[in-house]
Amino acid sequence: YLTDIISTVEFNHTGELLATGDKGGRVVIFQREQEVRTSEFRVGFCDLIFHAFFFPFLQSKNQVHRRGEYNVYSTFQSHEPEFDYLKSLEIEEKINKIRWLPQQNAAYFLLSTNDKTVKLWKVSERDKRPEGYNLKDEEGRLRDPATITTLRVPVLRPMDLMVEATPRRVFANAHTYHINSISVNSDYETYMSADDLRINLWNFEITNQSFNIVDIKPANMEELTEVITAAEFHPHHCNTFVYSSSKGTIRLCDMRASALCDRHTKFFEEPEDPSNRSFFSEIISSISDVKFSHSGRYIMTRDYLTVKVWDLNMENRPIETYQVHDYLRSKLCSLYENDCIFDKFECVWNGSDSVIMTGSYNNFFRMFDRNTKRDVTLEASRENSKPRAILKPRKVCVGGKRRKDEISVDSLDFSKKILHTAWHPSENIIAVAATNNLYIFQDKVN
Repeated sequence: YLTDIISTVEFNHTGELLATGDKGGRVVIFQREQEVRTSEFRVGFCDLIFHAFFFPFLQSKNQVHRRGEYNVYSTFQSHEPEFDYLKSLEIEEKINKIRWLPQQNAAYFLLSTNDKTVKLWKVSERDKRPEGYNLKDEEGRLRDPATITTLRVPVLRPMDLMVEATPRRVFANAHTYHINSISVNSDYETYMSADDLRINLWNFEITNQSFNIVDIKPANMEELTEVITAAEFHPHHCNTFVYSSSKGTIRLCDMRASALCDRHTKFFEEPEDPSNRSFFSEIISSISDVKFSHSGRYIMTRDYLTVKVWDLNMENRPIETYQVHDYLRSKLCSLYENDCIFDKFECVWNGSDSVIMTGSYNNFFRMFDRNTKRDVTLEASRENSKPRAILKPRKVCVGGKRRKDEISVDSLDFSKKILHTAWHPSENIIAVAATNNLYIFQDKVN
């Protein structure tokens, strides 16, 4: 089912909730259970499989491990397919991004967006219902006031727990092009939405007006050379944000400098190695994701073949470069022909910024430890995944004689790709979306 393909995954700020969006415009929220239980089961549109994995350099000796399964908490239809009659274009219902707001009261709030419209959703619980209305009968029909002879005081009666999702704000009609990013500001009063050529700043209370803070659209569209691919606010400084481009560059902007941030404060770009120049150079250098570290000191970017970590104080080159699947360099021609070269992989930090994770093909995902420089390739698939099973590292054979436990580059399945991943904000729990399956892995619990 194409509508079941997961298109975004996001933990909330405590990690107790995990939201996924899919191509059918649905949002499914999972909640972490407190009791200790492990099982594999079908949930809604995807499979949630709870595993443990042993990742030695992720282990912390004094860390308190707590098992707890993630079960479906709420499912709702966030976006519906629409049609732009002026441009004769269909607007997909696919959820491009979900971003949680910090919890202020008993309810939860999240932003979800498709290509054109951002919505603010309130997710709340209800376990009581009012009874004893004066102007309505038990079925909810209005009564004739002339027949009312006594005054009743309505009472609240207990009922089965219900989780309701209601749209509180709809932010529409501000993007000509497809929205690729949304990011909540650290002031929690504003957020930004970015499309291919513009970035808009919104106030959560105002739906009919946004401020354009970046506009890279040329006067003549034939002169267009790059597009915005991702954007994110700084985790602590509400005036600072970054956005990446299809040319492999990152721009850091300061909203205090001017209302329109067309002039960047910092410009991060790595000089190209002439010896690696090829027909595909521009395509594979396009940045598909940009993420600030939790500390705010570093920026992580993902292009087609690598993950790079940049220090905010050094613009001329990244301080770390990790090869995700360098063995694909010789396969770029066939990847171009089947359009895989345009796949947009995301990347995530762990809670302490010491490990980074990103996806690959064949349902593989990669982890890199920044301190020990060790890395591992793991696989999220039904075949090798049973509850409590330990994930075995996978290896790809590039050439020569293939070992028994290795997989050949030519036998990789490029239709199975992990584009979307998420890492629990404080624990070693990760969520990995493999097409229409959601896998959750946890550090080994003794």
